[in-house]
Amino acid sequence: MKMEKTENCKGFENAWLSYRLQTDCKDMQYFAAVYVECTDPVIDSAVSELQIASEQILGRRVVLHRKAPVLGAVGIWLKLDITETISKEGYHLYEKEGLLVIASAGAQGILYGSFACIRQLQMTAPLQGIDIKEEPSNPLRMLNHWDNMDGSIERGYSGNSFFFCDEEVLINERTKCYARLAASIGINAVVINNVNVRGNATRLIAEDYTPQIKVMSEIFAVYGIRLFLSLNFAAPMELGGLETADPLDETVRQWWKDRMKKVFTQIPNFGGFLVKADSEGREGPFTYGRSHAEGANMLAEAVAPYGGVIIWRCFVYNCQQDWRDYKTDRARSGYDNFAPLDGKFLDNVILQIKNGPMDFQVREPVHPLFGAMPKTNQMLEVQIAQEYTGQQRHVCYLIPMFKEILAFHTYCKEQNDTVADIVSGRTWGNQNCGMTAVANTGNDVNWTGHDLAAANLYGFGRLSFNTNCSAEEIAREWILCTFGEDAEVVKTILEILMMSWPAYEKYNAPLGIGWMVNPNYHYGPSVDGYEYDRWGTYHRADHQGIGVDRSSAGTGYAMQYRKPNASMYNNLDCCPDALKLFFHHVPYTYKLQSGKTVLQHIYDTHFEGAAEAGKMRSMWQSLQGKISEDIYQRTLERFDHQVWHAREWCDQINSYFYRKTGIEDEQGRKIY
Repeated sequence: MKMEKTENCKGFENAWLSYRLQTDCKDMQYFAAVYVECTDPVIDSAVSELQIASEQILGRRVVLHRKAPVLGAVGIWLKLDITETISKEGYHLYEKEGLLVIASAGAQGILYGSFACIRQLQMTAPLQGIDIKEEPSNPLRMLNHWDNMDGSIERGYSGNSFFFCDEEVLINERTKCYARLAASIGINAVVINNVNVRGNATRLIAEDYTPQIKVMSEIFAVYGIRLFLSLNFAAPMELGGLETADPLDETVRQWWKDRMKKVFTQIPNFGGFLVKADSEGREGPFTYGRSHAEGANMLAEAVAPYGGVIIWRCFVYNCQQDWRDYKTDRARSGYDNFAPLDGKFLDNVILQIKNGPMDFQVREPVHPLFGAMPKTNQMLEVQIAQEYTGQQRHVCYLIPMFKEILAFHTYCKEQNDTVADIVSGRTWGNQNCGMTAVANTGNDVNWTGHDLAAANLYGFGRLSFNTNCSAEEIAREWILCTFGEDAEVVKTILEILMMSWPAYEKYNAPLGIGWMVNPNYHYGPSVDGYEYDRWGTYHRADHQGIGVDRSSAGTGYAMQYRKPNASMYNNLDCCPDALKLFFHHVPYTYKLQSGKTVLQHIYDTHFEGAAEAGKMRSMWQSLQGKISEDIYQRTLERFDHQVWHAREWCDQINSYFYRKTGIEDEQGRKIY
């Protein structure tokens, strides 16, 4: 274990917890004292956060009183109150007779309420008369880190790992600062290592790494966060020397029970494991002719005595697909593999389902598994690491996309049928569910590479805690907390964020087809980059038309949805324009619901998207002198790259289809 000490977060920034001094705050009196009657590590963190915020924002020190306030007292009362009509993670923040009360039935709720109080202070919102009662929308609010033990990060665009380096676990001041950032937005679970578990990462459940993992778990615990690890399904062979990892082999099952007993007893606050199996070459139950339920349940039985959870990813598909095969469809694989297993998973198994059936494209339909398995725990997986949406070199605010996904009606019930309902537990009444995001952090000074990419990290946490928040509301909060209250700064950055995802979609792959990227590193335009490979990611373009026929006459994928979604997607004319090419192969001359032909839509949107990238850069340039020069300059460099790269997307995509069809742009613009 590498112990690195950095005082007061030196060497990196505090993102939205970078506090600014306010000299004219009207609510300073509340921060004269904090009253708390109990001693609890998480509540102590809440006290510490209130003290830090008071000193840095108001310039005054908060006095701690280990007792309830008397009549007439002024200050903040952290009130652990089981009589409140809120849960252990919910909070009630209100002002009463000179006291600011933060009440909850649990210590985590006190912590979240304290951060909400600080957020109000940062945004210069009045505290007098405040009355906010908030319950977390989702039981699990998780970040998945794809960090490797050599210090690299798979699909990482913000530097190297701050969890691992040179096959060792890092414990330093940044670990605590990360926990603060995560807790401040309501995150309560973190997976620290890559789902593709290789090399020494397999040994994170072995004795040689237990002391380090225990220390990290303790740091997370005082901020209400449970530590999870990604697990290698083949560990019985790689660690235990067994000849098999067959989930029905009694020797294998006993090995896991023995190993889990050691892990959970030596690492308090340990949450469980994330498992990627039978996908992209990973070992899994299919290797032995077993089902996903049999593989997941074996692990679930081993962790059940300790309250552990097994999160089983549904990202499985036949990665040896022949491009000549028009019937096999990677999009079908999740549903085909898992829907027949509904009701066969144990209660402490959660199926982690990507937002769409492919792989985090800028536009794809919501995964048909949502609503298809009423007897199985499910959680939503999204990706804030911008693997296919600009890799944190382009600004692309993803919360509007996530809002659309959460609002999608599955029609699994007459009421409470949206994705948000399902993953919150409202639909089926379960508690093992929630939301997770592939994280976008690294050891860069600003955590997320692109300063504006931090809006996705902040936004995911806030949205997973309260799915009723609008994308604009979340963005405004983040801007105020990060950059301050200058009206022009807030207005300009808000406009940039809200236009960024639509702009990126315009100059990216059109109408939901996806995948027109360079293979392997997934950055930059390459229309045919994946067209003849084994990964099942095709656009099927010829000189007459483009798109994949996923109707009942094609691969049949559209019929995996419940009615009326199935009939909507199956019908060419009813299918939404934004997903037209995902579900249908159409002529370039086919007229969309917008009235444009498919080809003219491609031309127009790519020119528009490139122009909007330039507009965003100009808007950013208007802020020089209003934000810190280092943030301004490094973000401007990213915008310079985005403008050039958006033009590259525009020119390559338009030229490809012009050369393919010979059809001119109606507006006569330059196409090469």
